[in-house]
Amino acid sequence: MHRRLLLKGIVALGAMAAWPRLLWASRPDAAFIADNAEDAIMAVFGQMPVASEQIKLKIPDIAENGAVVPVTVSTDLADVESISIVVVNNPTPFVASFDMGPRMVPIVSVRIKMGQSSQVLALVKAGGTLYSTSRDVKVTIGGCGG
Repeated sequence: MHRRLLLKGIVALGAMAAWPRLLWASRPDAAFIADNAEDAIMAVFGQMPVASEQIKLKIPDIAENGAVVPVTVSTDLADVESISIVVVNNPTPFVASFDMGPRMVPIVSVRIKMGQSSQVLALVKAGGTLYSTSRDVKVTIGGCGG
């Protein structure tokens, strides 16, 4: 009885020790330290995007609070591998990236932080090609304009 409990504990500790490495293994550090959008995109994808009308980017034209800007990205493209969001004028432009599995519905909804008015890019990697769409968003300061 005690031997089984000991073995279960050893296996659980091994799994817990491996878990953080698995979580951080795919983090694109170069993208998060890049100070411009083009460098961030190249660091992650190694290619610049092609414009696509099959990507839907839902974001307000005017964001009254830049700390919580709602963004929804969806697409009709086939074989979606990832969905990413880039805010061109942010100090760290690469905001988020989500890997998609083959049976996942390609839609992502998040809240992002925008330091100032900027172009927001939605990037979708599908079938080995990187596609994008964009919207300009005006960020007001405290809801009073800016």
